[in-house]
Amino acid sequence: MNTLKNVCVYSASSTQIDPIYFQAADTLGRLLAQKGINLINGAGCLGLMSRISDAALATGGTVTGIIPHFMVEQNWHHKGLTHLIETETMHERKRMMADLSDGIIALPGGCGTMEELLEIITWKQLGLYLKPIVILNTNGFYNPLLEMLERAIDQHFMRRQHGTIWQVAQTPDEALQLLYTTPIWSKDIRKFAAI
Repeated sequence: MNTLKNVCVYSASSTQIDPIYFQAADTLGRLLAQKGINLINGAGCLGLMSRISDAALATGGTVTGIIPHFMVEQNWHHKGLTHLIETETMHERKRMMADLSDGIIALPGGCGTMEELLEIITWKQLGLYLKPIVILNTNGFYNPLLEMLERAIDQHFMRRQHGTIWQVAQTPDEALQLLYTTPIWSKDIRKFAAI
């Protein structure tokens, strides 16, 4: 069973989404706090990013938000987090979020969330990130992406072994359990990066 002290959650800042997504973020935030796990996210003050932070904090948990300075200048940051870390660039932000985490959960989101998810999958494929990655497929949101990833494997753009880089959960509780139970990835997979 993996030790989880810090979990990074990728999430959207949109406010015009179905309440089911807010419910999942709220539940996940509370679960992390109840288990004494520090939430790491992008420090946003809107949407799912704000909701999961608020839920964790309201349950007595801690949140480390990592955000580029230009976003702070736009006043896009959550002002009530336990720790706020400012970076110079988006790349530095994503690197730090990954480096500090014991695992990653991706909530539904737009281009930014999907870009973060696909980048960390790529890093794991290359042996640059070895910890569990879980896609929280609330309301079947990620079904098209999961089908696309399976198609990439079927058509030999990725190896069949790469299909175990990520795990898929339907509920926040399942997502957290998968972080605990998914084996740490081996750097030896680098030899399989090329097809």
